[in-house]
Amino acid sequence: MTGANGGLGQAYIEALLAAGAAKVYAAARRPDSVVVSAPGRVVPIALDVTDERSVAAAAAVATDVTLVINNAGVALNYGGFVTAGNTAAARQEMEVNYFGTWWVSRAFAPVLKANSGGAFANVLSILALVTAPIIGTYSASKAAALALTRSLRAELAAQGTQVIAVLPGTIDTPMSKDYPDPKVSVAEVAALTLRAIEEGISEVYPGEQASRLAEQLLSDPKAVEKQMSSLLPTA
Repeated sequence: MTGANGGLGQAYIEALLAAGAAKVYAAARRPDSVVVSAPGRVVPIALDVTDERSVAAAAAVATDVTLVINNAGVALNYGGFVTAGNTAAARQEMEVNYFGTWWVSRAFAPVLKANSGGAFANVLSILALVTAPIIGTYSASKAAALALTRSLRAELAAQGTQVIAVLPGTIDTPMSKDYPDPKVSVAEVAALTLRAIEEGISEVYPGEQASRLAEQLLSDPKAVEKQMSSLLPTA
């Protein structure tokens, strides 16, 4: 699992342990920042998802995995496309959220194939389906990651690998502390992800906000777009 040192990452670790996982590779740029709640079962490893050599090294170590959770993600550019002073933050969002997910998936696809198929669970956002202009570049990176996820699902079906898109609303983490409710708990996101894997559900929408928007997008997508267009950047 990537992004293992964050709040959602820790929730995934605990959920996997509770589900009986014999070993959880907890990947982070600084493995010493990972909370090891079960020594021997939680194995911290170094992984920078934006560095292909780091990703390849992790795949060479974790050769027995059957589930890869692409959880690493960043949201850096709280502003619009036109008003952005530079593109550095947006480029970093794309490097982590899209390219990072791509590198990890490409490196671990052969590992999963060798272990009877397994599954990828890519942690995205409901904003992959509808853009919030106030955080437009983040929305764009998650939309790209959703396109990647759906393509991987088709490409890897023949080797028996599940590819699941996790599309939550606002998650209750420090990154969203200034966002209004409703927020979905990290425990609920983790639990629904594992349930989706067990039940073979390809796309899951944790939280009231995400599930409501997903339903509205099916019935009246233009109304949802109009609703979200009111969330404009202030500068």
